[in-house]
Amino acid sequence: MDSLNALFSLGFATALTPANLLWALLGCTLGTAIGVLPGVGPAVTVALLLPVTQSVDPTGALIMLAGVYYGAMFGGSTTSILLNTPGEAGSIVSALEGNKMAKAGRAGPALSTAAIGSFIAGTIATVMLTLLAPIIAGFALQLGPVETFALMMLTFAAVTAVLGNSPLKGFISLMLGLAMGLIGIESQSGQSRFTFGLLPLIDGIDIVVVAMGLFAIGETLYTASYENHIAGRIESLKGKFWMTKEDWKRSWKPWLRGTAIGFPFGTLPAGGTEMPTFLSYSAERKLASPQAKKEFGKGAIEGVAGPEAANNAAVTGTLVPLLTLGIPTSATAAIMLSAFQQYNIVPGPLLFDTNPELVWGLIASLYIGNVMLLVLNLPLVGLWVQFLKVPRPLLYGGIVVLATMGAYALRQSWFDLMLLYIIGVLGFLMRRFDFPVVPLVVGLIVGPMAEKHFRRAMAINEGDLTVFLTQPISLAILLVTAAILLVPPMLKRRQAMLETSRGVTP
Repeated sequence: MDSLNALFSLGFATALTPANLLWALLGCTLGTAIGVLPGVGPAVTVALLLPVTQSVDPTGALIMLAGVYYGAMFGGSTTSILLNTPGEAGSIVSALEGNKMAKAGRAGPALSTAAIGSFIAGTIATVMLTLLAPIIAGFALQLGPVETFALMMLTFAAVTAVLGNSPLKGFISLMLGLAMGLIGIESQSGQSRFTFGLLPLIDGIDIVVVAMGLFAIGETLYTASYENHIAGRIESLKGKFWMTKEDWKRSWKPWLRGTAIGFPFGTLPAGGTEMPTFLSYSAERKLASPQAKKEFGKGAIEGVAGPEAANNAAVTGTLVPLLTLGIPTSATAAIMLSAFQQYNIVPGPLLFDTNPELVWGLIASLYIGNVMLLVLNLPLVGLWVQFLKVPRPLLYGGIVVLATMGAYALRQSWFDLMLLYIIGVLGFLMRRFDFPVVPLVVGLIVGPMAEKHFRRAMAINEGDLTVFLTQPISLAILLVTAAILLVPPMLKRRQAMLETSRGVTP
């Protein structure tokens, strides 16, 4: 009940101000446009907007960035359905059935079920965020530095082992991020470290420069080099746009199931949107009626409704650990965490007490943004399709120019520009050789926080490392961490042995 009181008395009172409504509308509009454009994605856009938001009120800036994140999930379905080219990773599954529907002249119902499913899933997930976030924040207040450090080790293990095809590559990426995060003045002793005698590195590497380098420059170089040679045909929007009664009947259950699958995955470290969307698609394929099962692979509406709902629910779920624990579970959430940091705001359990207007205003803006996005994505879908006609060289060139201007505007430093392009080349090489980028970003941001909690734990317990194994909560978290690291390789080895034995046995 306290959550609902805070939502209405603080949240909507903040989010419904004219200025914040404009920021929400701007974020949702930008997010939808970015979601439509293949190869850009919300992480790139949020990274590009970080320098701009430094001069904006924190609440308005974070509302806009959340709108971008949310809007990209809505817009991504448009490209998947009409062009068979997902605008971001969470829309990959929607292309499987959505594009088939479009080819059969049912692009309208496919776009409608995607937009309405995203709205329903986003609203339900936001209600769950409203109710769960204060409870988790209250629980997190009881965690000491020992338990918090163990939780951060769980995050490191999850992003290393789950993301990418190789845990070793994930570990290397994490180590790069941790190394970058340790550059600069050490907080307790005041001594500089890993600066190589360069004065600009005394203050450390700006997360904004890293984010724009990895995503804006690195992703753009990779997309322009390897993914710009695919010629696609935009399917026509002719025919009935609205869903029929039968379409509604076949969609409402997948919307609810997709929400139930997506939200928990969003709250997990390295949960992401890919896994819940694939799981939702698999579930719908198994639970579909005999007649609907025959349509899978040919344009089943359930294969669009469920994954799109799971996609948006997962995005809302990422805000639970971000706001309550200060832990990002996706690349875009990690960049949003850096947006908090540039205002000297620390997300975590105390955020609900120290900045209640900001956090509740942000949550309230999600309800408002959902309505805005439904309006933007249903009647105006024809407008967004025109964005697909933007020449790719102009698009990529504009991203690079904006990133360059943004990096230079931070401190008017040539050194920041040099770092931007060095990190951009690093991001390109990581994408080229299939190194996950998220562990690097998480290591850079969460690494210094983990070091701080480790030092506090050691100071309180007189340097006794066994304290991490004697505290029940810490021990439980570390056991889960060990399971994440050890169980998948053991299962793979067992599977390989079984396949080998089957090949040998006649």
